[in-house]
Amino acid sequence: MSETRRLLGPDDPAPFTLIGPGAPSPFLLIADHAGQAVPAALDRLGLTQAELDRHIGWDIGVAGTTRKLAALLDATAVLQTYSRLVIDCNRPLTAPSSIAAVSDGTEIAANVAASGAQRAQRVAEIFAPYHEAIGAQLDARAARGQPTLLIALHSFTPAFAGTARPWHAGVLYQHDNRLAMALKPLLEADGLTVGDNEPYSVSDATDYAIPVHGEARGLPHLELEIRQDLIADDAGQSAWAQRLATLFMQLAPHFTQR
Repeated sequence: MSETRRLLGPDDPAPFTLIGPGAPSPFLLIADHAGQAVPAALDRLGLTQAELDRHIGWDIGVAGTTRKLAALLDATAVLQTYSRLVIDCNRPLTAPSSIAAVSDGTEIAANVAASGAQRAQRVAEIFAPYHEAIGAQLDARAARGQPTLLIALHSFTPAFAGTARPWHAGVLYQHDNRLAMALKPLLEADGLTVGDNEPYSVSDATDYAIPVHGEARGLPHLELEIRQDLIADDAGQSAWAQRLATLFMQLAPHFTQR
């Protein structure tokens, strides 16, 4: 009986990038949709590169913003490498959008045709290692008594379905809004329009990272959405990283001192 062929080949990148393990900052940054890679075996999922470059393929601007913010905070960060169209690492595995058949009008034929075994490969080789890396960092921090504020960074399109979105950023949460409500007025004081659970909200049905790594562990947490046109280039990413680093450092003592 022949060995099952792996999805990721020798020339495919690792499923996540770990920045600054063991860094002293109380902030742990995660970016579920940072990358847009597709395993070579999946042949770009039958899509053009232009489709993968759209917001359906990744969260535009998040990778650069996360890296810059981690450097400013001296924080640990875990960034997902593969496109959310291969498998969405912020969706429960039972959600229809975990391996989406259609995304914003684009049919992903390779996902429609994927067998159960092929889907399981994506879970085992991409989804699971990413979340295991986050869990390992959280376990290590707990073991050494290091406080953790979990920040999941995302970005959203300036308009969707023909409707303009007025927010510069959104603070998202489900059961625990402590960190979200602490950050929101600070962003607003900087002249920004900030959504309260807009343009999305966190739920057990639609999200994985915050419910599993934040809520289940009882950690202060926040899912932060930034509008993509504001972080589409290096200058925007640097400006937002600096803004967030300043505000996060203001907030940290309120959540780490007992």
